[in-house]
Amino acid sequence: MVMRESNTKILAGLMGVCVGDALGVPVEFTSRADRLKSPVTSMQGYGTYNQPPGTWSDDSSMTFCLAESLCGGFSLEAIAQSFCRWYSEGYWTPHGQVFDIGGTTCDAIERLQEGVLPVESGGSEEWSNGNGSLMRILPLAYYHKSLEFQQLIERVHQVSSITHAHPRCQMACGIYISIAISLLEGDELTAAYLHGVESVRELYNQLPYILELPRFTRVFSGEIGRLPVDEIRSSGYAIHTLEAALWCLLNTTSYPEAVLKAVNLGEDTDTTAAVAGGLAGIYYGVEDIPIEWINQIARKRDIIDLAMRLEATIDHA
Repeated sequence: MVMRESNTKILAGLMGVCVGDALGVPVEFTSRADRLKSPVTSMQGYGTYNQPPGTWSDDSSMTFCLAESLCGGFSLEAIAQSFCRWYSEGYWTPHGQVFDIGGTTCDAIERLQEGVLPVESGGSEEWSNGNGSLMRILPLAYYHKSLEFQQLIERVHQVSSITHAHPRCQMACGIYISIAISLLEGDELTAAYLHGVESVRELYNQLPYILELPRFTRVFSGEIGRLPVDEIRSSGYAIHTLEAALWCLLNTTSYPEAVLKAVNLGEDTDTTAAVAGGLAGIYYGVEDIPIEWINQIARKRDIIDLAMRLEATIDHA
């Protein structure tokens, strides 16, 4: 069935994350050299996880868990519980089972299951700076009209910290959401990037975040899009993912081009494309996501329904 019935920014963002994710799943962990030899150009299947075409990973599952939780209002406990349900019950998975989970996320969820509170469950060590909170944080951007900017970014930090509590991960999420907000408010891509980093800069000139600012020099420079591809990494490190996603957005002119460029960077293909795809979906709209890709997405109708419910919730916030 052709999907055109709910052409909203919320659906565009959620579907943008999911389609990018699904494009990257079959080639996750492959090298950039492999992708140069055999670039991804369409929705494929099997490969790394032997999953059918249109299968999305933990990136989308946890994004949908967050969005579903927000439909009942903001509660760290509810969000954390939804992550536990995903891990233990296959809640918000494409086919009823979890097939991909990062180590930091896994550790945090197991702590939650042992009774640790969500404000204390996330990893805060140097090695806990993967992209597992960045990949799922987008739904919070949709509260930009109902919350003051600082309060919204504080919530972003709190939600990141359920699994990824290090200030570096919180900042990656905050920068990403700030840019998403600028896109939602109508900025074009380059302006949204520049405005987004400037909007959040003052918050990060304070402890503990100021200690991490040197690691974000390339992002805050406003020049990330001008770097050559050889200087862009696409590993599972939060800063690499943020930089790579922004680089892909700033060097392309459509949703398909942006997510395919992200996938074909290699390494953490699904997450780079999911993070890029969320912003590209918001900017270009759901109508720019190829319908043949959308129609292959597992649980497409459930995702459309979720977007409509989240929209209704936010309209009444």
